[in-house]
Amino acid sequence: MDNLINKTFKDFENIPGMGPYERAAEWSAYVADWRSRGHWNYRQMAFSGCGPRVELRLDWGSKRDYVSLVSNDYLGFTQHPKVKAAAIAAIEKYGTGAGASPAIGGHYDFHAEIEREIAAFLGWESALVFTTGYTANSAMLQCLLKKDDLAIFDSAIHASVQEGGLLTNVKTFPHNDLMALEHVLRNSEDKYRTRLVVVDGVYSQDGDLAPLDRIIALCKLYNAMIVVDDAHGTGVIGERGRGVLELYDLLQEVDIITGSFSKTFAHVGGYVVAKPELVEYLKFHSRQHIFSATLPPAAACIPVAIRLVDSEPQWMLQLWENVTYFRNGLVELGLDVGNTQSAIIPVKTGDPLVAAEATKLLLEAGVYANQIGYPAVSKKDARVRQSLMATHTREDLDQVLNAWEWVNSKLKLNKREEYAYDKKEGT
Repeated sequence: MDNLINKTFKDFENIPGMGPYERAAEWSAYVADWRSRGHWNYRQMAFSGCGPRVELRLDWGSKRDYVSLVSNDYLGFTQHPKVKAAAIAAIEKYGTGAGASPAIGGHYDFHAEIEREIAAFLGWESALVFTTGYTANSAMLQCLLKKDDLAIFDSAIHASVQEGGLLTNVKTFPHNDLMALEHVLRNSEDKYRTRLVVVDGVYSQDGDLAPLDRIIALCKLYNAMIVVDDAHGTGVIGERGRGVLELYDLLQEVDIITGSFSKTFAHVGGYVVAKPELVEYLKFHSRQHIFSATLPPAAACIPVAIRLVDSEPQWMLQLWENVTYFRNGLVELGLDVGNTQSAIIPVKTGDPLVAAEATKLLLEAGVYANQIGYPAVSKKDARVRQSLMATHTREDLDQVLNAWEWVNSKLKLNKREEYAYDKKEGT
């Protein structure tokens, strides 16, 4: 395959005339090409846990300490003594694994406690846990929507939701475009058994919010169900950390809320919050739930993390102090942070090669952040994605801002027409 420098991950999914080994060989050549330029910063091996700083050993050197902007552990609870103590105590009591799927022996009292806690946290009566947040979305949608139904997705929705639509009809509307959403709702009336709109609360790449008040009003007007995935908003947005639905005072006005325990709640797994009859149906008809081993005993730390949002509100306050300070610092440098209103703060470059060069330079300055390109975002919307934590210190943030000032001096990121990166030469 020619011109590897301009290829994206998407180009290797299905190359005409090539079998798996041939596609893998092309992929290996692509990775080698990016590595040769120092632009391959994926799957870096960490030698320390989630935190505001991380120890890495990159391809070209020894272990080094970096400011970490790659973790969604927004409140820092993975390192909270009470959360860790709960996980250790549960392993001592139950062992390391659940041993079975929930339907046939793998449902324990700590699973029921997690379900009660997350439902109560959001002001609902019932919930169901899944082994990942990804599965919570994909499994729930594949269970509820079939060939007679219609899923309506925001174009920026998470990949797990897109997978969830594989067994049904799907229509997509441009990101947060309410006129387009209404057009789909109006034109699909009386044509499907069930119509279900799925949006995020906080979008994982731009960090912007869904206008849920107007989206929910449209769904009610056109008699469509609505699901809100608020994985990145829960514990972060709203006066009490209940997410974007709390921000709009609409926690009880949707059909389903989904989310992940791997962000604010310091572990792994996902949840579906819904009315009791829907949860009961999912328990025995969601294939990924009934045919997969359930969360391990260490997940007993999740209720502790959920309760900490209320008992130690200083963490959310500190997170927002960090978000405000850091975002303002980037804007003062003339960098494009888009419409973020969350702890996800991108620096948009508009060019994947420039984003790759920026992450390379950031690593040289002791900062670890993610380059994001197509198909996660459009080719013209490449960026460096950064996630802030409550436990980042002012010194950490200043180090990152100083690094961006240096990167900007080299790449002229605030002068979009004057990128210093030479695509042709790859230098």
